[in-house]
Amino acid sequence: MQMERVVSEKGQIVIPKDARDFVGIKPGSMVVIEVQGGGIVIRPQKTGKEFVDYFCKTSRKLKRSPTSKELKRTMEEQYDLP
Repeated sequence: MQMERVVSEKGQIVIPKDARDFVGIKPGSMVVIEVQGGGIVIRPQKTGKEFVDYFCKTSRKLKRSPTSKELKRTMEEQYDLP
């Protein structure tokens, strides 16, 4: 999905409703802004509970519980931890 927007004098943009709905950004949501490869990536910030809920739903699809190593690795990847 790619969309063009004009940046205001204050450096603001409006994230299109379709894009917000697609990734689950609602009024009051926290977002993470990253500079990557000469571009800017904006993504919703997952709370600890949202992350655990998502991870557990994924493991149910696998028909097994995640190991502590898998949970740690996934959290490190999700939150860019060392």
